[in-house]
Amino acid sequence: MRRTDIHTILVPGSGAIVIGQAAEFDYSGTQAVKALRKEGYRVVLVNSNPATIMTDPGIADATYIEPLTPETLEAIIAQERPDAMLPTVGGQTGLNLALALSENGVLEKYGVRLIGANLEAIRAAEDRLLFRETMLKAGIPVPQGG
Repeated sequence: MRRTDIHTILVPGSGAIVIGQAAEFDYSGTQAVKALRKEGYRVVLVNSNPATIMTDPGIADATYIEPLTPETLEAIIAQERPDAMLPTVGGQTGLNLALALSENGVLEKYGVRLIGANLEAIRAAEDRLLFRETMLKAGIPVPQGG
């Protein structure tokens, strides 16, 4: 069901291809952008890597090939005014950007909501101790740390 409170969605790409990250996020990110547009959302894509499928003309409504930094994303958010940000298809880069933009107050300042994962889930996955505690609370065993 389409959310009527969201019109424009910011999607950060994963940036330069690094072994173990980027190629799979390029594909999944492209599919996510296509699905969002099919549902009628306006999609603003930011990626530092011009050699991705995501940055092909016609994939997103607006495409920025810019450094994936909190400062760059803040400038794009100020200009495009997205209602939401989907960081999960940007891999580690997208998650790090979501955390940074939250911590420096940009998301709150511009009223941008996270979709796909909330801050608590991202923090729990990124912080090893928090992740361990979350798994144990859920009854999921974890290996002993060193």
